[in-house]
Amino acid sequence: MATPKNYQGRGDLVLLCALLGTLGEIGRGQIHYSVPEESDKGYFVGNISKDLGLELQELAQHGVHIVSKGRMQLFALNPGSGSLVTAGRIDREELCAQSARCLVNINILVEDKGKLWGIEIEITDINDNNPKFQVDNLEVKINEIALPGTRYPLPGAVDPDVGLNSLQSYQLSPNHHFSLDVQTGDDGTISPELVLQRALDREEEAAHRLVLVASDGGEPRRSSTVHIRVTVLDTNDNAPVFAQPIYRVKVPENVPPGTRLLTVSASDPDEGTNGEVAYKFWKISEKQSRLFQLNENTGEISTAKSLDYEECAFYDMGIQAEDVGALLGRTKVLISVEDVNDNRPEVTITSLFSPVLENTLPGTVIAFLNVHDRDSGENGQVVCYTRDNLPFQLEKSIDNYYRLVIWEYLDREKISLYNITVMASDLGTPPLSTEIHIALHVADTNDNPPIFPHASYSAYIPENNPRGTSIFSVTAHDPDSNENARVVYSLAEDTIQGTPLSSYVSINSNTGVLYALRSFDYEQFRDLQMQVRASDSGDPPLSSNVSLSLFVLDQNDNMPEILYPMLPTDGSTGVELAPRSAEPGYLVTKVVAVDRDSGQNAWLSYRLLKASDPGLFAVGLHTGEVRTVRALLDRDALKQSLVVVVQDHGQPPLSATVSLTVAVADSIPDVLAELGSLESPASPDDSGLTLYLVVAVAAVSCVFLAFVIVLLALRLRRWHTSRLLQPSGGGLAGVPTSHFVGVDGVRAFLQTYSHEVSLTADSRRSHMIFPQPNYADTLISQESCEKSEPLCASDDSRFPIEDTPLVPDNTP
Repeated sequence: MATPKNYQGRGDLVLLCALLGTLGEIGRGQIHYSVPEESDKGYFVGNISKDLGLELQELAQHGVHIVSKGRMQLFALNPGSGSLVTAGRIDREELCAQSARCLVNINILVEDKGKLWGIEIEITDINDNNPKFQVDNLEVKINEIALPGTRYPLPGAVDPDVGLNSLQSYQLSPNHHFSLDVQTGDDGTISPELVLQRALDREEEAAHRLVLVASDGGEPRRSSTVHIRVTVLDTNDNAPVFAQPIYRVKVPENVPPGTRLLTVSASDPDEGTNGEVAYKFWKISEKQSRLFQLNENTGEISTAKSLDYEECAFYDMGIQAEDVGALLGRTKVLISVEDVNDNRPEVTITSLFSPVLENTLPGTVIAFLNVHDRDSGENGQVVCYTRDNLPFQLEKSIDNYYRLVIWEYLDREKISLYNITVMASDLGTPPLSTEIHIALHVADTNDNPPIFPHASYSAYIPENNPRGTSIFSVTAHDPDSNENARVVYSLAEDTIQGTPLSSYVSINSNTGVLYALRSFDYEQFRDLQMQVRASDSGDPPLSSNVSLSLFVLDQNDNMPEILYPMLPTDGSTGVELAPRSAEPGYLVTKVVAVDRDSGQNAWLSYRLLKASDPGLFAVGLHTGEVRTVRALLDRDALKQSLVVVVQDHGQPPLSATVSLTVAVADSIPDVLAELGSLESPASPDDSGLTLYLVVAVAAVSCVFLAFVIVLLALRLRRWHTSRLLQPSGGGLAGVPTSHFVGVDGVRAFLQTYSHEVSLTADSRRSHMIFPQPNYADTLISQESCEKSEPLCASDDSRFPIEDTPLVPDNTP
């Protein structure tokens, strides 16, 4: 058994490298663990919760999980114990091949804090592989004239383990003709050589059988064997010689299968068949044997399959040339695979925090991305950026991680969904790029109050409306969403004529429809002013107000009210006096009426509905004045009955009637005389009655004289009062009488328009009203007759009487 002499030195070197690597990791502040390969699933690697300073219950709360590149996850977090464990069986040789140290880097993401921790885990080797020869049986041909001391290289065994667990020694079965010598190369590899100790004699022994044992230094020790058959040949004293001891070639990884890489050439100075050379691999791994093929006749080496720089960048193989005499010549072929930019960058979203509130502060992390390119050099250098002008920015984190942060404030009402395009491009020629799309939803916050389309609203409702009538509808829009956009309507507290507004109207809190709670009366009030409030259902709620003016429209629901002549309360009939000397157009009396409605519903017109003598009297259409149409004749009856109708202009029109009795006589005695003549002729026995009648007439005359005196006193008192009110009365000049709708004012006017006197004749009682023969005491002004009514114009042309407006006399 031969052992390399520099084994101890290599072990010290490995320990020194491991120590320096550990110090370097500590300097970088990473957490370092180690785990032996082939460990069972769930094998404890390290206590993450302790090393990160987190309690067990905080692991889930902070969103701690592993993010690592690659298609296979080797490690996992145990949330119950807070430890890092293996996720499955780990084969160090599969991960790191023949590397002295096998390091796996993973990252631990703490989502709540937006931090990444680097974890370095070393996979330690165990002696789980036997040294393996390429063949189980080997034939070595040696010429019988070979001199003692001649060396014959033997194919070495391959052990994928490292360190002491790798191939350490070879041992040859005992034999009198051969010994074993182990050569150590510059790279520390050992190669067995068969050394001829004694000359061979084919006639004595044509073949020798040997056993070569390859052993590693692990615990327990592992080994494998190959059976060697040495065939003794006749004389062939020249071995093939290669033109170069080492062949080197560089090839791009994208060459197609079947591409010729190089041709090795060996020459043999022998002649004939002894100079013919055959080429074959003598030292090549199983993986390499599938990738390359060798033409045994020409020595041409070509690719059998596609190469991949990312899988292996360098290949080392041995080529031997053998002549028919079994003399060998050997050379080494080194193939370097050059990287080609044939891999696009890979972008992986390790964490995405969506949706994000629209009031999130700029600088907040919303996603972690891992960017990786399997190429090397510039082909593997990646530049990552976002497309379009969006309020987001990519920032470099540790290793190949980027974090996507908010750059500006977001507004869900403008954009509720962002389609973020992340581009990753390498620096190769030509560059390759990859893009991914991230859908980020923006969650709503209550940052917008409800908005009314108009600053104010006006609504109209006819009076006498039914209770519960829908009046108007207001709508406010809230650009927020869900509960933040659900609008509730209400009315601001207010009072109308001392009564709460809520007793007049109500509003549907969901639809904004306004309803009347009572029947409105235009004559009571004509408009309502209110504030409508729209509030959303956010937290805290936001609101806005709008003013609403509700106008009550007049309906023709009041019939004209006749103020003059007033109907007597004792059941008697009022009488107006018209002297027989009255000229055409004489003002007999005036019908005065008012209407509590407004507009055309209060426009009144007068007309004569019925008369005992139709051609004797006429009524002013707009004034209500009863005037004579012609001169009175002796044949005209003393008592004239008139029915005057007063009608408004509403739809439908409403009206009222009044009955007038006009006595045609020049004086009260005439009235009495004519009344007496209407009686049957007096008999001689009626002399006593005549006496009584004379006494009655005298009494009435006295009463009439007293009444005139009282009336003069009242007129003087009115004149004195008008002098006192003269400064404030000028404002009424020129105002049309149709604007005087106050009932008390009209009645006050009537007190100056007529006087009353009572006269008892026989057993009948009647009220006789004698108008003052002053045409200035009329209620209709000249201005009202200047309007364009045809009837009024006709009356004025027939009766050119000057009307005087009802204003105080300002003359001294």
